[in-house]
Amino acid sequence: MLNVSLLELLDRFYALIWPLLRIGAFLAFSSLFSLRAVNLRIRVVIALVLTVFVAMQIEIPRIDPVTVQGLETLFQQIFMGFTMGMIMQIATAAIVVAGQAVSGSMGLSMANMIDPTLGNVPVIAGLFTTLSTLVFMTTGGHLIVFGILLESFRQFPIGASFWSQALLGKMISWSALMFLAGLLISLPVVITLLFVNIGLGFVSRSAPSLNIFSVGFPAMVISGFAVLWLATPSIIERINWTWVRSFDQLRSMLLN
Repeated sequence: MLNVSLLELLDRFYALIWPLLRIGAFLAFSSLFSLRAVNLRIRVVIALVLTVFVAMQIEIPRIDPVTVQGLETLFQQIFMGFTMGMIMQIATAAIVVAGQAVSGSMGLSMANMIDPTLGNVPVIAGLFTTLSTLVFMTTGGHLIVFGILLESFRQFPIGASFWSQALLGKMISWSALMFLAGLLISLPVVITLLFVNIGLGFVSRSAPSLNIFSVGFPAMVISGFAVLWLATPSIIERINWTWVRSFDQLRSMLLN
């Protein structure tokens, strides 16, 4: 009886290890569930709960992990989770690029903070990252992502091939969003501060004795925060658009 119980336990472990690899890789490389932003124990619990839930929804084939097929399946599951996590990483990188552009326009490039996910970033980029996390959670993005993760097991069952030439093209074209979304998010503040800079240039030409540095820097900072406060609703809409595009990209990848 003991041997039979051990064999059943081993079979169940082999059945759970394949979805656990894909889900664990996704949580490891995803921007919002990274190792620094979320406690490791919490992430392990989330991965185990999702694995048990997925195992009840799909049929898991029996594959010996010590064989060639098992090693191939292992790398496929890790790569699939990594690819889905990188799509969300690019969306987060776009928001950080927008924050860096705004910080540079306001003259706050040297004012940095330690972000638990992205490391040393400007303070405006940290503000945008916090806003993006709030937008992601309030719009139910975590539920959408977990739903897409479950759908990936139906579109690409365990053991099926995932890598293709079309997928590589989609990933390369998707990386362009990092600059497009960053430009769209930072555009209201950057354009306004550009006109403020032009006005300061006219002031310095009309009054050469005026110390433009002592006047210009406070004017840029005050104008930047005022425009940032007025443009916050527009920035939130653009951040929401960035997340919607990332969800569409995840679905498009599954329909490859």
